[in-house]
Amino acid sequence: MSLAFGGVDAQVPAPMHSVGRSGGHVRPGFKRLVLIYLWLVIVTGCFVYVEPSPYDVLLLGAMVVLPVAGLIALPRGLSVYLLLLCGIVAGGFVASTQAGIFAVPVKHVTITLYLALTSFVLAAFVAKNPTPHTRLIMSAYVTAGLIASIAALIGYFNLVPALYEVLTEFGRARGTFKDPNVLGAFLVPAILYALNGMLNGRTSRALLWSAVLMVLVLATLLSYSRGAWLNAAVGLVTYGFFAFVMSESNRKRAKLLALGIMGALVIVGGLVAIATVPEISERLGERASFEQSYDVGPEGRFGGQRKAAALVASHPLGIGALEFARLHHPEDVHQVYLNMYLNTGWLGGTFYLLLVLTTIVLGLRLVIRDRGSDGISIVLLAAFLGMVVEGLVVDTDHWRHFYLIMALVWGMALAPSSQRRTAP
Repeated sequence: MSLAFGGVDAQVPAPMHSVGRSGGHVRPGFKRLVLIYLWLVIVTGCFVYVEPSPYDVLLLGAMVVLPVAGLIALPRGLSVYLLLLCGIVAGGFVASTQAGIFAVPVKHVTITLYLALTSFVLAAFVAKNPTPHTRLIMSAYVTAGLIASIAALIGYFNLVPALYEVLTEFGRARGTFKDPNVLGAFLVPAILYALNGMLNGRTSRALLWSAVLMVLVLATLLSYSRGAWLNAAVGLVTYGFFAFVMSESNRKRAKLLALGIMGALVIVGGLVAIATVPEISERLGERASFEQSYDVGPEGRFGGQRKAAALVASHPLGIGALEFARLHHPEDVHQVYLNMYLNTGWLGGTFYLLLVLTTIVLGLRLVIRDRGSDGISIVLLAAFLGMVVEGLVVDTDHWRHFYLIMALVWGMALAPSSQRRTAP
């Protein structure tokens, strides 16, 4: 998990559409400080108890200093990313005019605008020097995941009784997050990155990554989040498929297959071991059901989604963010695609679908282009697809890591060809 700050962006010619040409006159020491600052900002992404979180505040500073340090580039295709994001936000402001309480949906859309703009700048940062900058962000992300996971395990196993209520919710591990469901989902990209490190690293590093992986997986499991479990399953299957198919040799395929079988056996063994604890076994069985009491019936989750679909059909401009739970149903939609059509109308909802589909296409192109590389592109595609599928049962439109992973995909996929294979 080396941060690899030294040499990042050094001796790299500015691309034709680079922003901040004066970045070449910026002292290397200042650039290194900016990179360290950004790494620390990403690490703070695991502390989400209050709104705005420390990450939100500190990221604003990064959005200012990255261009000043000459650490962003703007390939032509990145304008499409900004256009799609702005289309979603525009639809949200239009839909806000249909709401009964104007200030609430406007605040919600303003947060979306903030997430969109920061995601765009992060994509430009990655486009400047794809591999080193992505590794920097993901190393910080895994660090954040470890912090959250260790806190979650401390809370769940009541190792510090005074912190039990802070680090758990209704007997579920939540760590440094407000919601166990968001904790579980946040950890999935870190799990995939750790898995990739274990499979592609040397023996000593592979052992370290395997230890990290076990901590992340256990915390995800004990979050008891069905959405996160689905997210992880999709991500792991996607990663395994592309890592196997895109391997440059049969020898590496055999290694992946052997390690995959060993990993599966370890996971199954671990599940059997922790299932011997009655409390864990009972809760796992309860949460594994896809039809909880709050899912079924006209006032349940699925009934709410049917109401939402009817409202989408009859309200082309949308109804405004958070209006569904205020006026039409006891809770939110819990389905991001219906939710986006309600929050941003047909305009914003369609732009959102286009954004998701375009990101998937770019991710697939990135994986094919980087065949035989270090596997990071596969991690990003797998992580994004996991969130896309989880969006069928959860509202993911304000997840910070959704916009972060999406920025990584766009930045790497659209980076100028001269930058794509830059060594860290």
